[in-house]
Amino acid sequence: MDNYRSLTHSRYDCKYHVVFVPNFRKKALFGKIRQYLTSAFYELARQKGCEILSGHMEGDHVQMCIEIPPKLRQGVKILSPTEFSDFYKKQKERHRS
Repeated sequence: MDNYRSLTHSRYDCKYHVVFVPNFRKKALFGKIRQYLTSAFYELARQKGCEILSGHMEGDHVQMCIEIPPKLRQGVKILSPTEFSDFYKKQKERHRS
């Protein structure tokens, strides 16, 4: 029982395998975007009280094993497709200049 964490009225060990994929598996996760997403994922996890146990980022997807407390819903959307698209366009413009 050493692996379990606890809240006020419960003990838990909730680990999830999460995969993020851009539209059409577009190979867009390189350079500055990759650096930004790495720090953004860790910052979001810290803010939500989660812990990223392991992760791997390829050019067309991100895989992570995350420990999430049961008080959070698992189906929460972090970035909608339009938000990611806007972010990608801004990063692309910055990269060109």
